Amino acid sequence: MSTLRVILITFLALGALTLVPAATAHADGVVVIDCPTVQNPPPSPCPPNARCIRPPDTGMCPAYLSVKNHNVTVTIDNQVAQTHIDQTFVNDSDYQLEGTYIFPLPEDATISDFAMYVDGKRLEGKVLDRNQARQIYEDIVRRQRDPALLEYMGRGAFQARIFPIPPHTEKRVEISYSQILQADNGLVKYVYPLSTEKFSPQPVGNVSINIDLKSPQALKAIYSPTHNVSVARDGDYKAKIGYEASNVKPDRDFVLYYSVSSDEIGATLLTYKPDANGDGFFVLLVTPQVQVEQQKVVAKDVILVLDTSGSMSGEKIVQARNALKYVLGQLRSEDRFNVVTFSTAIVTYANSLRPASESGEAIRFVERINASGSTDINRALLTAMASADKERPTLVIFLTDGLPTVGETNVERILENVKRETSSNVRLFNFGMGDDVNTLLLDALSEKHRGTSAYVRPGENIEETVSAFYAKVSTPVLSDLKIDFGGIATYDVYPYPLPDLFAGTQLVIAGRYRQGGATTITLSGNLNNQAQKFAFEDLNFKRDSGDSFIAPLWATRKIGYLIAEIRLHGENKEAVDEIVSLAIRYGIVTPYTSFLIEEGDVLTQEGRTGAGSSVQNQAPAPAAAPTSGAAAVGKSQANQEMKDANAAPSSGDGKVKHAGDKAFILRNGVWTDTTFVPEKMTTTKIQFGSAQYFDLLTQHPEWSKYVAVGAQVIFVVNGVAYEIVASG
Repeated sequence: MSTLRVILITFLALGALTLVPAATAHADGVVVIDCPTVQNPPPSPCPPNARCIRPPDTGMCPAYLSVKNHNVTVTIDNQVAQTHIDQTFVNDSDYQLEGTYIFPLPEDATISDFAMYVDGKRLEGKVLDRNQARQIYEDIVRRQRDPALLEYMGRGAFQARIFPIPPHTEKRVEISYSQILQADNGLVKYVYPLSTEKFSPQPVGNVSINIDLKSPQALKAIYSPTHNVSVARDGDYKAKIGYEASNVKPDRDFVLYYSVSSDEIGATLLTYKPDANGDGFFVLLVTPQVQVEQQKVVAKDVILVLDTSGSMSGEKIVQARNALKYVLGQLRSEDRFNVVTFSTAIVTYANSLRPASESGEAIRFVERINASGSTDINRALLTAMASADKERPTLVIFLTDGLPTVGETNVERILENVKRETSSNVRLFNFGMGDDVNTLLLDALSEKHRGTSAYVRPGENIEETVSAFYAKVSTPVLSDLKIDFGGIATYDVYPYPLPDLFAGTQLVIAGRYRQGGATTITLSGNLNNQAQKFAFEDLNFKRDSGDSFIAPLWATRKIGYLIAEIRLHGENKEAVDEIVSLAIRYGIVTPYTSFLIEEGDVLTQEGRTGAGSSVQNQAPAPAAAPTSGAAAVGKSQANQEMKDANAAPSSGDGKVKHAGDKAFILRNGVWTDTTFVPEKMTTTKIQFGSAQYFDLLTQHPEWSKYVAVGAQVIFVVNGVAYEIVASG
C-alpha cells in the first residue's frame, strides 16, 4: 500500500467536502489524504478504473469527494460571535480514504472554543498558532507546487485527523467555534472564510450563511462588502442577515460590518487609500432608525398607475390587483392616494387625492378591475402627474406589461411630456411585468424622476415584488438629500442624484477623495417641508491603507452610471474609454469588455488606447441594442445591479481573478496584473518555491494574496513588477 500523501482540498466554505487534484484545487479547509487502500494493489500506482489525474512530478492518484451541502449559522450577541458549520460530503471513489483536516481560522480572530464532530462523534484536534500554521502551509506548497494556501498566511488553523472515509458513503461534519469581535471606531467586523472560487474546477452546489444579530445598543449600518445579503430588521436592536446561492464559485471570504448608535440617523465611514500620494476611495453608510416616532414620519401621497390592457389578462391582472390592495392597506393615516388605470381609456378612482381613510372603498374599486384594450402610457402618466400635490412627497408606482401602442407612442416625446408635467417632489417607480416592455422608456422615466425600475420576469410574482418594494419606501424620513464632506475634497460620488431616505433602509454612497484626515460630514434634507441637518463628527478619511474592496466597488458603480448614461443619452468616446479603462483595471465584465479579457493586447499601451474603438467596431453600442424583449430586460437589470452594487464584483467564470484591489487575467499562461504594462515595465523574476520566494513573503506577508493567484503570476507593487516563474 502506498503511503505517499497527496494534498487535496476541501470546499469547507461551499457546501461540503470536495477533494480535487492539488494542482487545480483549494478551499478553506485542507485534507491531506493517503492514497486509496485496496485489497490487492494493482502494479500501477493509478488503478485502471479510478478517475485519476497523474501529476507529472509524482505519478500519484488523487481521489474525489463530491460536494453535497454546506450551511453556516451564526449568532452575534453583544459582539460575541458563535459560528456553527454543518456540512455533508461524499466519498464517490471505490476506495477508503483517511487524512488530516486543516481549517484556516478567520483573520485576527481570537478563538475561545473550537469543536469538530464527524457523524456525531467529537474528534480530537488542536488549534495551531500562526507560526505553526504557516509551516504547514509552506510545506504543502513546496510539495504540491500549488501556492493557493499562501492566501492564509498570517492565520492560525484548526487541525484534526479524519479516518476512515469508506467508499460511496456520506460524512456529516459539524464545526463550532466562538470569538469576540473587535470594534473599530464603532464599527464591528465579522469574517467567515469563504474563499474557494480560485481553487474549484466546478461550481459548488449550495452555500448558505444565516446570521442572527443582536445588540444592547440600536443597530445602524448592517453591510456586507463581499456578498449580496438580505437584511431583515426586527426593530432597532435585532436583525437577521442571510446569504444563499447555488452552483456558484465563491472567490472571497464572507465579511459583515455592523455599527451601533442611539442617533436618529447613523453614518459609518469606510475608506481605502492605496498610498499616501494617490487619491482614495470611500463608502459612506447612512442608516436611519427602524422605528420612527409618529411626528417624524413624512406625510406622503401615493398614486398607483396600473396597465389594464388586454395583455394583462389572466394571472397578471390578479397579481397586480393584489399588489395594489397591499399598498392601499399599508397607507398611514396622514397619507393620501389615488388609483389610475389605463388601456385605451383612462379611468381614475377619484378626481383628486383622497385620504387614507377611503382605502377600503378604493380596494373594492381595484377588485373590479378587468383587462382589455390597448396601452396609452403617455396619457396615464400625465393624468397621474396632474393630480400630484406640488408640496407633499409623492410616490408614483407605475405597473405595465407592454409598449405604448395607442396615443403618443414616441419614447422621446413621452419623456418630454412627463418631464414637463412633473414637479420636483415626485418620485417615479416603475415595474415592468414580463419581457415585452420598453426598458429604455422605463429606465429613463426612473432616472429623470429619482426613482427606480424593477422588472418582474415571466413566472415571477408581481404581488411579492411590489409588496417588498413598498415595505421599504412606505416610511420616508428625509427627502432631497445633500451631503457636505467638510474639509475633504470628494468627487465621482454615486449614486447621483442621491435618493430619499426611508426608515429601516440603508443608503450606500461610494466615491473618491483626495487628501485624508478627520472631518465632520453633514447630511441635509427635508422633513415635512422643514429643512433638517445631521452632523457626524470626527469621521476619518485614511491617509493610506484601509479596506481594499472599496476600490472595485466604486468602479462598479461608476461603470453602471456611465452605461446608463450611454443607454439614455447616446454613446460618446470619452465614456466608452473610461468604461474600458475601469473594467480592465478592476476586472469587471461590461457590454464593452466581455471579450477583451481573452485578448492579450489589452495589457499593452496600444491595446488599452484602442480598446474602446475596437469594441465599438465589433459590436453595436448598448444604446443601439433592442429596448424590449428578454435580452433587453436582462441587460437593464444587470446595469441596475451595477449602479446599486453594495459588494465588489465577482469574476464568476474563472477568466478573471481578484486579489485585494487588483485584477488578474491569464496571459500566455501567466496570471497577469492588469496594471502591468509590458512595453514599459521589466519584471523581477523569482522562482516558485525557492528560498527567495518564501523570504519575499516573510518580508511582505501582505503580498501573499497576489502570489496565491497562481504558480506563475505577475503583480505590480509601487511601480515594481514581480514575476513568479515556474521552478526548474
